[in-house]
Amino acid sequence: MSRRVVRQSKFRHVFGQPVKADQMYEDIRVSKVTCDSSFCAVNPKFVAIIVESGGGGAFIVLPLAKTGRVDKNHPLVTGHTAPVLDIDWCPHNDNVIASASEDTTVMVWQIPDYVPVRNITEPVVTLEGHSKRVGIISWHPTARNVLLSAGCDNLVILWNVGTGEMLLVLDDMHTDLIYNVGWNRNGSLLVTTCKDKKVRIIDPRKQQVVAERFAPHEGLRPVRAIFTREGHIFTTGFTRMSQRELGLWDPKNFEEPIALQEMDTSNGVLLPFYDPDSSIVYLCGKGDSSIRYFEITDEAPYVHYLNTYSSKEPQRGMGFMPKRGLDVSKCEIARFFKLHERKCEPIVMTVPRKSDLFQEDLYPDTPGPEPALEADEWLSGKDAEPVLISLRDGYVPVKNRELKVVKKNILDNKPPPGPRRGHSICDPDISQPALEEVLEEIRALKETVQAQEKRISDLENKLCHFTNGTD
Repeated sequence: MSRRVVRQSKFRHVFGQPVKADQMYEDIRVSKVTCDSSFCAVNPKFVAIIVESGGGGAFIVLPLAKTGRVDKNHPLVTGHTAPVLDIDWCPHNDNVIASASEDTTVMVWQIPDYVPVRNITEPVVTLEGHSKRVGIISWHPTARNVLLSAGCDNLVILWNVGTGEMLLVLDDMHTDLIYNVGWNRNGSLLVTTCKDKKVRIIDPRKQQVVAERFAPHEGLRPVRAIFTREGHIFTTGFTRMSQRELGLWDPKNFEEPIALQEMDTSNGVLLPFYDPDSSIVYLCGKGDSSIRYFEITDEAPYVHYLNTYSSKEPQRGMGFMPKRGLDVSKCEIARFFKLHERKCEPIVMTVPRKSDLFQEDLYPDTPGPEPALEADEWLSGKDAEPVLISLRDGYVPVKNRELKVVKKNILDNKPPPGPRRGHSICDPDISQPALEEVLEEIRALKETVQAQEKRISDLENKLCHFTNGTD
């Protein structure tokens, strides 16, 4: 009798576990906008979530450690005039986040390390170039300050956030709504999916489609596609019978799939989250209450089912922590931030190991926060692999680094933010209204500080009474 040989893999026993109730983020009014965005973005410092807001679009940013019930007056980021559809943290600066909105703009924000007193309303830069709503944004993986946006005008625009300029506009490539856009590992190529049923591989600097595949999945519902580390394309979609399906493709031979697997019947689009270090892809469907995960290898059947994390509550969206934000001492290989209607629940994926030592095989060197290229180097044709860091001693986020935007016409746009060097505050160039505005702001800040001091002393007094009463 032949025994079935079980495939060897260190990830066979990966299991998911939600955090304890006090480690969740409660009382958040998650956005009800209907789009296939993940609604959540996380990094080693912050979790950002698109929220409901009257009269415009907003998202909330919470320091990771600020778990528990969120104060209903917690400041929001509120510059957009219509709902926010997508948010993405800059991979090279943990205090910088971009947002895309129905108001046709993309805004880039500097988030302070402390919790601000008021809403953040002033972006560092506003990027205007789309004529319809913008549903997708994605930072370049290796080049500093390069940001991609894709809108319902079927345009993909690449921006230099450091100057506020458009670098490239990819028009005439997509004939219909763009569903998703993803970079390859070094940011030399893009993969896009579109309502016209084509998956395209695009060289953005040559502005050329270098490969395409019509209908990798035969169903009509949206397809998602991402690059794997090896340069293959992993897709999720639907069969003609509305079964959900996944596929793995080689762009050099797009006609035949490397793998094609049917999964289940459900109408939620599967969002793929990929970890290139472990070659694990996690599939989260909007409205599903489970996360399925698969290992991609070079042995048949190439996409190997590992396990499913199941829960009772459906997910409204999902955030995925970069590798450098994980706890290596607990053998954590992924952390999700699952959005419910009124809360955000972290889910930890762990490889069970007996040893407390650093597990080198689980944590190869991984992309760190340093960019490998400047924007103009990338635009001129240079490519570079991500700058890797070791996680042996864990990763400590760096202090807030200011994003400096140097616009070509900065003097036409805004007055300098303070007295210029060599000028006194009484300089005749500074207009009287501007001076009064500054003085008014100083008065308002003083009042805020005084109010906060009073509140602190009141709380201290209450605490004294409380402790005296319990003695």
